[in-house]
This record gives sequence, structure tokens and C-alpha cells, in this order.
Amino acid sequence: MNVDPERRLAAELYGTPSDELPGVLAAGDGDVTAVFVSLSARDPDGRDAEYLEWHALDHRAEQYRLPGLRGSLRFVSTPECRSARAAADPRYEATDHVMAYLFADQAPMDAFYGLGEELFKAGRMQHRLPAVEGDLYLLQGKAAAPSAVAGADVLPWRPARGLYLLIELGAARPDHLVEIDGVAGVWWATTDSEKIETRPWFGSLTSAAEGVKQVSLCFTDEDPIDVAERIEPVLKERWADGSVKPLLATPLHTVIPYEWDRHLP
Repeated sequence: MNVDPERRLAAELYGTPSDELPGVLAAGDGDVTAVFVSLSARDPDGRDAEYLEWHALDHRAEQYRLPGLRGSLRFVSTPECRSARAAADPRYEATDHVMAYLFADQAPMDAFYGLGEELFKAGRMQHRLPAVEGDLYLLQGKAAAPSAVAGADVLPWRPARGLYLLIELGAARPDHLVEIDGVAGVWWATTDSEKIETRPWFGSLTSAAEGVKQVSLCFTDEDPIDVAERIEPVLKERWADGSVKPLLATPLHTVIPYEWDRHLP
């Protein structure tokens, strides 16, 4: 039997999924409680690959000095990704780069900004992308597709071909999205003014008066463009009653180290 090389790894994953094994879950959950999501526009001079190289080899690496940092993720949009968006509020239309930092709690955020200031003073942050939004979210839930085998707790550390990013006004569980082929799992988090400490987050595009904002990170183990086609009708149904309003719904590619120009806006 001929096996599609893009599917070969998934075809070899056997055994009981971790989320069905209490003994595995008892080993730990990674202790992430907060997710800082930064959205940026494309480089105005077309230097996106240069930026991605600098960020990965210098700035992103330095963040791991922070004791509360548990992980970081970077994704990029292409013209094909933009065409496959299911929704894009004008405030979020310019988004082409997405960076997510996973923290054990909110406390490291002051150090996060402080480190950035020190690197800037040392001449280490001269190349920046136009900011769209930066916001802190508190983790609310995780779900993994049984086919992923690895549990929901470890999804950000499981290699993903891409991400389907969903930002909405209003909170509603998105765990049903793991039923879509190609979605390995999802983490979701919300802005909650009663629980998030007051800090100078830069450029949040929504106000507390608009309500709770939710971000869902849908990790894909198939091409995110293919996943986008399957997920759109499910999202349209999700938004039909108006209880949640889409701000951005877009597929994104994972940035591949040392192949900085592989996926560009």
C-alpha cells in the first residue's frame, strides 16, 4: 500500500491516547496558565525572512531566561492563508505574523517587558514588525484529538504543520473542533478583567466594554490551508446565533528554523 508521505507519521501512531490514561496525566500538566499573544503585520520593506531569522536566533531565545516561561510558538500567514480566512474584523486584517508565549503565571510579565527594554538599550531590537495587537489571555481549556495520541497538555510541544487561529468576542468552548480532520488539538484562553492584573499590555484592540475576548489555538498536523476549508462551515454554524462574534479566523504556517523564507506574507 502506498502511504502519502505527509500522512506517514500519523499512520504510525498507535496505542491508547494519553488523555485516557490517568497514570500518564498524573505525571503533570505543564503548569501553563497564561498565554501572551502578539499579532504583527508584514514588514513594510519585505524583510520578513530577515526579521524571522533575527527573532528566532536572538530575541526569542533570550526569553527563556525568564523562570516562568514554559514555551513559545511562531506562525506566519501567506497570501493563500489570507484567502482562506473565514473572518477578519478590519482591526485584525493586517495580521500576518503570530507569536505566542506560554507562561506558568502572570508574574513573569514584568520581567518580560524589562528584558525587552534591556535588549533594546543594547541595540538588539532594531528590527520590529508593525504591531497589530498584544494581549494576555488566561488558559481556560485544552482538548486533543484521539488520533494525536499525545495528550492535550502537551500539544504546544508536539510538532505542528500549522495553526488555525481563532479570536472571538464572547466565550464558548471550541473543543468540538478536534473532530475536524487535521486538527490535532486546541487550547483556548480568555481575557478576564477580574482575574488579569492591570499591566501596560500594548495595543489591545478590544475594550472591556465589548466583553470577554477568547483566543483558540488549533494545532494542525495537516496543511493548514486544507484544514481551513474543512473548519469554515463549522465556524459559520458556531457564529450563527451571535453568542460569539469572530474577530479573526485564519490558517497559519509554522515557521521552519533556517527556512525563514519558506512561508512569507
